Amino acid sequence: MIMPEMANYFIPSGYLTFFRLTKIRQIVSRSLSNKRKIINDPVHGFITVSGDLMLGLVENPLLQRLRRIRQLGMTSYVYPGALHTRFHHALGAMHLMQDALETLKLKGIEITDKETESTLAAILLHDIGHGPYSHALEHSIVSDINHEEISLLFMQKLNAEYHGQLDMAISIFTNTYPKKFLHQLVSGQLDTDRLDYLKRDSFFTGVSEGVINTERIIKMLTVHNDELVVEDKGIYSIEKFIVARRLMYWQVYYHKTVVAAENMLISLLKRAKELISKGVSLHATPALDFFLRSNLNANDFQSRPEVADWFAQLDDYDIMSAIKVWAKHSDPVLSFLSDSLISRRLFRIVIKNEPFSASEISIVEKSIQEEWPTLNAHELTYFIQQGSITNNAYNPGSDKIKLLYRNGDVSDITESSDQINVSVLSVSITRHFLVFPKTIQAF
Repeated sequence: MIMPEMANYFIPSGYLTFFRLTKIRQIVSRSLSNKRKIINDPVHGFITVSGDLMLGLVENPLLQRLRRIRQLGMTSYVYPGALHTRFHHALGAMHLMQDALETLKLKGIEITDKETESTLAAILLHDIGHGPYSHALEHSIVSDINHEEISLLFMQKLNAEYHGQLDMAISIFTNTYPKKFLHQLVSGQLDTDRLDYLKRDSFFTGVSEGVINTERIIKMLTVHNDELVVEDKGIYSIEKFIVARRLMYWQVYYHKTVVAAENMLISLLKRAKELISKGVSLHATPALDFFLRSNLNANDFQSRPEVADWFAQLDDYDIMSAIKVWAKHSDPVLSFLSDSLISRRLFRIVIKNEPFSASEISIVEKSIQEEWPTLNAHELTYFIQQGSITNNAYNPGSDKIKLLYRNGDVSDITESSDQINVSVLSVSITRHFLVFPKTIQAF
């Protein structure tokens, strides 16, 4: 079939002049070099991925692994629709970054094509180091390392694969690139990471309090003295963003049932690790078995390449397939915790503004001992967890959201808001929790 744009280059006799043949080759060559992929996203609509580097990164196994890791971990126990993945989020954040960079360019901010590609690569890969149920994982089978550090390790690994094409992306990600506002777009108080996950998590959980106008916020972005700022007429959209973030933390990310489920998973994985250390046989995939048998920290990830390779094979399916089998294990602690999670018989959680006293914890411990008299004191510790959660919707101490006025003045959002007291919302709120089986009558 003759493409419409090529029709003029064909003559009735079937013969082509050298000039016309050359034009056809140029058209075909251009179409091949401008490869792109269009993805239909339920939150943002059509997302375009273009260029050899970006298409290669999207198809890379390290990024494809994020399809098998849920964005919100245990949150589906509360909001059944929260089944979206970190792959969804990575593409969404990249899409918003495209809009943000285009907005800044239209306002006269100089951003080269290479800087554009590198910033898009940085945001696409920003969560590549997340593990399954990442926060639970970071408190159980690995220690002294967070997903940001692992993301950087994977980016460096990909950079070697792509012969240094990610040098600038890594520089932007680590905030060592001269244009600081590019890093703020990747990791800051108003980055495209937060803009996407608030809107996306709100959509999939059905919690409308998290809905924000990402388009309006992005259109109000500009740069002043190498800092990302917001035009003053965008103040109300920023206020809504901060309020939405505060509410989403309490209603979704720190929902009491979600916190209870995550702490059960932490206890479960710790118990599995302890049993394996004692020589007890446990079903696990090779990747999960590697981490259950090892005591790993940040130094191991840096010095032992095989650790990162094993981590790259770990996803939600490794964890859940093991838990399903462990529910029938002979160890009463492991089987009880596993079966409770599988069957959604979640522990009770009590939340207070102040820490729990020793006497309050002692009452719960005594009740647990009476409920399971055959377990020793150490085994009973897996049935009670305590900790704290902190909601910090806006932290002006690390990276301020600044408003730019028409007269050139710049001020922090906490000093400019006249509709709500943003300075109150910027105060960290810490609450303390105690998690234990629902059969325990306490408090």
